[in-house]
Amino acid sequence: MREDLDGRLRRLRACRDADAVIELGCDLADAGRERDAERCFRRAAELGAALGWFNLGNVLAARGRVEEAVDAYERALTGGELDAWLDLGIVLERLGDLAGAVRAYRGVGSAGDTEGALQLAFLLREQGEPEQALTVAAELAAAGDDVAAAVVACWRWDATGDPALEPALRAGVDRFPGARVGLADLLRTTGRTAEARFVLERGAKRGEAQAWLPLGNFYTEVLGDEEAAEEAYRAGIAAGDTRCHHDLAVLLADRGDLDGAVEHLRLGAADGDELAARALRELGG
Repeated sequence: MREDLDGRLRRLRACRDADAVIELGCDLADAGRERDAERCFRRAAELGAALGWFNLGNVLAARGRVEEAVDAYERALTGGELDAWLDLGIVLERLGDLAGAVRAYRGVGSAGDTEGALQLAFLLREQGEPEQALTVAAELAAAGDDVAAAVVACWRWDATGDPALEPALRAGVDRFPGARVGLADLLRTTGRTAEARFVLERGAKRGEAQAWLPLGNFYTEVLGDEEAAEEAYRAGIAAGDTRCHHDLAVLLADRGDLDGAVEHLRLGAADGDELAARALRELGG
């Protein structure tokens, strides 16, 4: 296989078939040879293929060269490769250019890509525009997007706590993890604690990181099982939910393990959790 790739690569400069060059670049990328793949995609771009620019952007982004990736995606869009909108939005978010990311995600929506339009809703919500975010997601839900419908149910539950949302939350539990968390919250607040536990534990078994924090809180507040709660918080941290640091710290502090509590508050604060940062300041840490 390597000899075949190397032979095709040696003929790269003489090749004027952009599709063949892109195919070679994809094969090289699949083989983990990203530098050689980059050469191919640049060659395809030289031959006038917008898809070459798009694939080049993907390789550059994967290698951490996000500013160069932005330029490649923009060139791809200029050439008519509309699939580049979504990836452009993602790298602009990584660069902190939120206004640019919003523009890119709007471009995705205009091109008919519901995934990108939903990314726009998430970004608007992160920027403190929940009503605009809900409007975008609701439009997608009305058009038949099941994931967007689950997102809408979750956000409306967070905002209103309306028990009438139960059917929508149930319909969305396997579409959007936040809907599962919302359903568990609804069940708990309406006295159905056994089912709430089942719903959260199922989410955890499915690998949904968002389930661990409320599950840990359930073990602590409903069952009084600190050992199970600690395991849940630690599993949440391992799954990437940095908010679990704060609740684990509270549990450790209640046990008298102040050093452990401070350590987790520092970790949470370092990951941007304002709740952990505030608690750390209160402890003088």
